[in-house]
Amino acid sequence: MKLYNTLTRKKETFVPIVPGEIKMYACGPTVYNYFHIGNARTFMTFDGMRRYFQYRGYRVTFVQNFTDIDDKIIQKAQEENISPKEVSEKYIREYFQDAESLGIQKADFHPKVTENISEIISFIQSLQDKGYAYEVKGDVYFDVDKFNGYGKLSKQSIDDLQSGARIEVNEEKKSPLDFVLWKSAKENEPSWESPWGEGRPGWHIECSAMAKKYLGETIDIHGGGGDLVFPHHENELAQTEAAQDKPFANYWVHVGYLNVDNKKMSKSLNNFFTPRDISREYDLEVIRFFMFSAHYRNPINFSKELVEAAKNGLDRLYNSKENLEHLIENAKDKEIKAIEKEWIGKLPDFRDSYVKAMDDDFNTADGIAVLFDLVRFINSNISPESSRAALNTAYELLLELAGVLGLLNKRKEILNTEIEELIDKRQQARKEKNYQLADEIRNQLKERGIVLEDTPQGVKWKRL
Repeated sequence: MKLYNTLTRKKETFVPIVPGEIKMYACGPTVYNYFHIGNARTFMTFDGMRRYFQYRGYRVTFVQNFTDIDDKIIQKAQEENISPKEVSEKYIREYFQDAESLGIQKADFHPKVTENISEIISFIQSLQDKGYAYEVKGDVYFDVDKFNGYGKLSKQSIDDLQSGARIEVNEEKKSPLDFVLWKSAKENEPSWESPWGEGRPGWHIECSAMAKKYLGETIDIHGGGGDLVFPHHENELAQTEAAQDKPFANYWVHVGYLNVDNKKMSKSLNNFFTPRDISREYDLEVIRFFMFSAHYRNPINFSKELVEAAKNGLDRLYNSKENLEHLIENAKDKEIKAIEKEWIGKLPDFRDSYVKAMDDDFNTADGIAVLFDLVRFINSNISPESSRAALNTAYELLLELAGVLGLLNKRKEILNTEIEELIDKRQQARKEKNYQLADEIRNQLKERGIVLEDTPQGVKWKRL
């Protein structure tokens, strides 16, 4: 298995610290609002990676944090005249609701900043004790010049960063690149007691402290969106390795940008979408399929045309699944024929091709291509005369491979008795060549949101 490592800018053979185990940390949301589809792509990527590692037999411990105290949360609280805690708790609940709708499983741990203040203070104290941090009027900063190697993740020198990056100007800092570890308390803001007085953590320090607490000093994978490489992950790396004198993460994984209609997503351009916005028009499994149809490191363009194409692609997979279910339901228990044994013997080749694609830096685009190859192969070899055992073998492999990406999980809806009786009545009318009655029943069903399709395998239905 290979992963692209942002730190080295190349694909590397993935070797976990402990054989058979993976410790993975991905940066979660700042919970002051609903997350948007760009965030969703990152969350789905690491959900998919975790699922795939588990499929390959690894025991994964996955941590995704919640930043539940932050300037934006405080501002939102002031706007809504509620406490910052009420804001963060509200949007943590909303996060889990939206994540579930996208098929994103909960992490093993979802630590919050406000529940790990003592660990954060201890981490900052260790940096100060080692000479990497300094205090100015209750604020504590990381001294970038003291850390040899700052810029190695973003591949920029300190000189380049100082001249080119947008860094907050503060005359009290020794260097423009120095970043805050602890902020002194301001009036009407939440704060905690510390060796430097009342205050609250800076943004970057939280992930270093919580990764150490839940995963240990060196972890296998640290990930997030591509926008986090600098300054967030650069700062995390510096402060963590300064404190621990050892690597923070062996593999740094970052997800490509998402544009909307070839433009950067922005509220001012009216192209800013949340999963809730999209769910009014599409089942969100379509969005999951759409995201995985591109390689996670590549930029992806979100447009109505491309989402429609994804919907059609997912429908093809569901049609194959439902066709197999229909045939299995009506199949007879009989011995597998020699010709069936021949094509069943070729099914493991698709699993091998799928694993080969996914082992190459989690290439879900090629993995989905294998799913379509599998569907074409299955459709060309099955018929109403196929044995139940042969059909089940094909069905189980399709669900196995799609399930790794969290796809094809919806169960076939059961119709109520009245609608089933109408479908049976129409079938009988067709047998008796009473096509006028058959058409009338079809129209009745359509008015009730049920569309029928006559196929060589029998009548099928779906909801409008």
